[in-house]
Amino acid sequence: MNYAPVALFVYNRPDHTRRVIKSLSLSSGATETALYIFSDAPKNAEASRSVTEVRSCIRDIDGFKSVTIIEREKNWGLAKSIINGVSFLCDKYEQVIVVEDDLVVSKAFLTYMNKALSLYLDEENVMQIAGYMFPMNLDVSDDALFLPFISSWGWATWKRAWQNFDPEARQYQELIQDATLRNRFDLNGNYRYFKMLEAQQTGKSESWAIRWYLSVFMCGGLALYPKKSLVRNDGFDGSGVNCAVSDIETSELSESFSPVVFPERIEVTGCFDSVLKNMPRPRLSISSIINRLRSLLRKALHAKRVDIS
Repeated sequence: MNYAPVALFVYNRPDHTRRVIKSLSLSSGATETALYIFSDAPKNAEASRSVTEVRSCIRDIDGFKSVTIIEREKNWGLAKSIINGVSFLCDKYEQVIVVEDDLVVSKAFLTYMNKALSLYLDEENVMQIAGYMFPMNLDVSDDALFLPFISSWGWATWKRAWQNFDPEARQYQELIQDATLRNRFDLNGNYRYFKMLEAQQTGKSESWAIRWYLSVFMCGGLALYPKKSLVRNDGFDGSGVNCAVSDIETSELSESFSPVVFPERIEVTGCFDSVLKNMPRPRLSISSIINRLRSLLRKALHAKRVDIS
């Protein structure tokens, strides 16, 4: 099997970073996998200590074929870092598996990703492999299914698909002018993706993922999802720079689940309507709000100490 490299993006969360690295090292195929860690520089003085701690914990890693660390000298932000890192590895390896620091992956994660990358290598309509699946029971015979939208929680792609990524989201104007197309983009009105795109285009968000979804959508692309989740998201705790003070019902890892039977027909699954009906919606998170307020308080105290000095 031709193992794809893993791009891991980290910033200022040392505990999250340790968890995701441990889970990746325990995933079958880790010893055959080249791990690239992209460490962003601190955005401000308040983040320096935690970024330093993250960089300390990533310098002593084993269990992989190789470990390459890219430490940014200036703060790039998550969107720019991911776009650059994915482009770099796609150019070098023709494929890449992408993981962020707030995720935990199952022991079957790498095997699933690499099998799917190999199986659908030449299928132009398949543009992403997703590792996460929403918390729902699906009545499908295969171990994976195709859906017409992407996931940002542990995913993979090929250079042939990523070359369609448009960071400028130029086709945003087509959605503005075409209500029918806009409704399809919003999964038949079930999810407000256009609002997310609008926020990115007006400078309220820097989301790379909504631009990637737009690129896939306008190509008529599909993403392969496992029937049960191989990824858990631990990021809804208010610790992340890009984490809103909200929560969403997320899936636990299915450690006993290892996808074996993949769909032969490249088409949207027949249970798509059921998926849309049962997709979880964001909700207010008290713990996330408390953690975010604590973070803001620490920043304020730090700024006060700097002013006094």
